[in-house]
Amino acid sequence: MKVNVADLSSVKFWRVHDLRNLELLHATHTAHSFTRHLHDGFEIGVIERGLEKLCYRGATYLAGAGSVVVMNPGEAHSAGPANEAGWSQRVFYPTAYDVQDAASDGAGRRLAVPYFSCPVIHDKQVAGILRELHHFLETPNSALAQEAFSIWAATKLVRRYADDPCTLKAVGKEHRAVRLVREYMRAHSAENITLGQLAKIANLSPFHLVRVFTGEIGLPPHAYLTQLRLNRAKELLSHGHSIASVALETGFVDQSHLTRSFKRLLGLTPGKYASIARTYKDSALARRV
Repeated sequence: MKVNVADLSSVKFWRVHDLRNLELLHATHTAHSFTRHLHDGFEIGVIERGLEKLCYRGATYLAGAGSVVVMNPGEAHSAGPANEAGWSQRVFYPTAYDVQDAASDGAGRRLAVPYFSCPVIHDKQVAGILRELHHFLETPNSALAQEAFSIWAATKLVRRYADDPCTLKAVGKEHRAVRLVREYMRAHSAENITLGQLAKIANLSPFHLVRVFTGEIGLPPHAYLTQLRLNRAKELLSHGHSIASVALETGFVDQSHLTRSFKRLLGLTPGKYASIARTYKDSALARRV
């Protein structure tokens, strides 16, 4: 399934049911840039062609063909083409615990959730393994083969490049004010939340709250709220809700607002995401019958 969007990107997105609905992306981007955002889980990509520019932890990185790009859960970053030629990538979106479990199985002992301090890795062997796994998961294969290959690939990546000790900052260890604000936004993400409300919850001035929140999370409160809404929108679209109803239920102004936000952060439209989600849901049901 491919979709051509206005910026001439080519995007293929799918899920692997037998790997806990692991999401994968194969895309070529010529002009599309991903605004600053974060993921609940890992983003692990292999650059196949061209040059990607990453803005991450206050620094700029370039990832060329054969590079592996790893973004830790909850760490904000932006990405775009480094030149007019753009770049092509194959990306995995596993949860933190997917990577932890796969690496632990490969190591034969329970590991902590791995953490990668360097976002760009130059290792042709690991890049080749991940690229081969991505190709493998693009076509139907046995669940056993998929799981075994995934464990092997995750183990290689973690053993070579995860920090020692492999620890990820625990969720909920932020500044108390930030934790309270995040909890409120999660519970009320569809509502018209104001900065004044959040500042009152945090017992901080609006200006100071924005500074503290952005410093902790890497995104200002309004951008984090958009992420929460998009995560909820993906869930509803996966369950067959219409785009218009999803926009209304998740707090977007209208369907166009949802579509613009979806494409900016995810690189594909809500309609395409819903179509893909339905395909893999129907496929999973068929296998159980």
